[in-house]
Order: sequence, then C-alpha cells, then structure tokens
Amino acid sequence: MTTKIPLQDNLIIDKTFQFAVHILKFSQLLQDQKQYILANQLQRSGTSIGANAREAQNAESKADFIHKFKVSAKEADETEYWLLLSKEVINYPEIQNLLDELKIIQKIITKIIATTKIQLTNKQINK
Repeated sequence: MTTKIPLQDNLIIDKTFQFAVHILKFSQLLQDQKQYILANQLQRSGTSIGANAREAQNAESKADFIHKFKVSAKEADETEYWLLLSKEVINYPEIQNLLDELKIIQKIITKIIATTKIQLTNKQINK
C-alpha cells in the first residue's frame, strides 16, 4: 500500500473502536440479565469489526485491504443480526442507538470497499 493514514486521523478506526466500547458496555447489561449467548455473540462480532478494519491498515496489497474490509462488513452484518435479536428479547433503548451507530459504520465500510475497488481497477487499466 502506498499511503497510510495515521490511525488517530482515521474515521473508520475511530468509529469502530468507539462502537466496540459501546458493545462491550451493552454486553455487560445483557450478562446482568443472564442473556449470555447474546452477550457473547455481540462481544465477538461487535469487536471484530474494528479489529479487522485495523488489520486492513497493514494490508499487503489493495486486494488484501479489500478482503479485510469485506470480513469487517460481514462481522457488521452479524452484529446487526444479534442486535435485532436482542431488540426482540430485551428491548433496551441502547439497542436502537447501537443499530444507528452500526448503520453509519456499514455505510463507511461499503464506501471504502467500493472506492478501493475502483482504485484497483484503474491501476490495472493504466498498466
């Protein structure tokens, strides 16, 4: 990869980190209500979004970068599933806030993937 954005100036890294913090706090509420399966699944998938986005920052190629963000997108989709399920089981107000926050993250990830695919295609055409 040619240029690397400093992590402190990286919107997706910041948003996914904050989302992971919110997910961990919400998971504690679920555990307090003995909703262990929901708590564990949300902890795993909700923190994995940012972990994969961060891993993408050290990708070996644009294709690897895209792949890591696709994994991040899949984890975001899974997190959405667990949040919607949580909403049906225990309707805490925090759930809608988390879903709203997640939608923003999903849009950013989708845009990152699309933009990088265009850059990769243009690079291949210009060879």
